[in-house]
Amino acid sequence: MSSSVPVGALVGWMLLLTVKHIIADFVLQNSWMAIGKDQKTGWALPLLAHCLVHLAVAMTLILIIAPRFWFVAIIDFFIHILVDRAKGLCASTFGVTHEHPWFWTLIGVDQALHHLTGFGLAIFMSANG
Repeated sequence: MSSSVPVGALVGWMLLLTVKHIIADFVLQNSWMAIGKDQKTGWALPLLAHCLVHLAVAMTLILIIAPRFWFVAIIDFFIHILVDRAKGLCASTFGVTHEHPWFWTLIGVDQALHHLTGFGLAIFMSANG
């Protein structure tokens, strides 16, 4: 099976975007962002702050590695807003809190969508590098 995507570059970009995600989603996300972005009201500022952290970390790493792909950080930012807002809507509409049986499923779907985004962006950068 042949591929037009260099596997080494793909693995490298996937590792970079995974590290970015861990830093922005877990290390730098505080409880105000994590809880606030899932509320029925007042969600916009915590969501924006959280996604701006993703943008800052992605932009920094991409500019260090391959500045020509700076716009990928902006694409990641907008997709992150959409995915997290969809999760927030589900959480607030159905009352999904830490005690709810859907809590971990919702977190899992959210994380899977973020990693699939990273995979798609890594394919793009690998194929065009």
